[in-house]
Amino acid sequence: MISYLAAFRSRSQAIRLYDLLRASGYSARIVNTPREAGVGCGISVNFPSQNFGSVRALLSRNNFTAFAGWFGIDSEIGKCIRINA
Repeated sequence: MISYLAAFRSRSQAIRLYDLLRASGYSARIVNTPREAGVGCGISVNFPSQNFGSVRALLSRNNFTAFAGWFGIDSEIGKCIRINA
């Protein structure tokens, strides 16, 4: 199963996105950013792939200056890949 990560260089902004998603009724978790992502603070927001469009729109409507990028996680093989979106 594939899920997505929104990675941040700021712990507070990652938590803010998580809170916005949960308040909007979306499933989300705060997780450690995989080391191979090579991004900042080590915290990301994980969410199901089918919510990508909604999460992307929510992120773009708010001032997330520390957003570092999108990553996909394949839970079957444990691989993290950068997504250019």
